[in-house]
Amino acid sequence: MEALFGGSFEPVHLGHLVVAETLADVLGVTVRFLPAREQPFKHAAHAASPEQRAEMLALAVAGNPRFRVERVELELPTPSYTVRTLRALAAREPGNRFSLLLGADAAGELSGWHEVEALPGLAELVVLARPGAAVPHHPLIGQVVEVPALDVSATLVRERARLGRSIRYLVPEAVRGYIAAHGLYR
Repeated sequence: MEALFGGSFEPVHLGHLVVAETLADVLGVTVRFLPAREQPFKHAAHAASPEQRAEMLALAVAGNPRFRVERVELELPTPSYTVRTLRALAAREPGNRFSLLLGADAAGELSGWHEVEALPGLAELVVLARPGAAVPHHPLIGQVVEVPALDVSATLVRERARLGRSIRYLVPEAVRGYIAAHGLYR
């Protein structure tokens, strides 16, 4: 079994990586980072292209054998519906079973997801419980895993980069270099 960790990852930061490492330990799985091409619940345009976000993820996970970047959503029509992504992976990898990792905020929006009732047939839903964050009760949630919380967000990273402030120690060094080299978030 492998775990799918989806999101905008604009940009990937150390909080994402700490959560993924914790889940790899607890669940005993490989974690595939799944950058969304266009999320249906986020209507703001991305500053980085989907391919740039996937490249930053690849830089961030390099050297960790338990992490991979899954680019399937970059080839699918928009918006990036999870059910469509899971079906594409099932067609490509018949017999492989996935855990779908969701933050508590995303799990709270499950009732509004496209074809949400089809999800349990495609993946086990695992919710990430951070200290102080309420985990919603939903019949489709199969497991809850406690993960550490780091006070870092992609919004914070983008804002600091926009202001020309340091993002060192908030993102992996290779991602920091990529952001600088491509002039992202300025």
